[in-house]
Amino acid sequence: MAAHGATLEFEYDGPARARIVADSVAREVGEIDDERSKTAIGREDAVVRIEIEAADPVALRAALNTWLSLIDVAERAADVGDGIGRKTGT
Repeated sequence: MAAHGATLEFEYDGPARARIVADSVAREVGEIDDERSKTAIGREDAVVRIEIEAADPVALRAALNTWLSLIDVAERAADVGDGIGRKTGT
């Protein structure tokens, strides 16, 4: 299948933030994958890496849009959690 591929890397302030984001989106691996695209997620220290393989450019674009949206939501949710933690002192 790997006719087309992309690797996305997201670097965070620290490993804890990277783990939160990676764990949040990792649940979707396998749920979103289909016969046209497959995704793997990894984390090393403060970097989250998403590797996408797709059968065609349209499937690659769709997968990229999906994973970029999921990362965005995970980052915004983590920001909200940080704000709550600062307000409560935790």
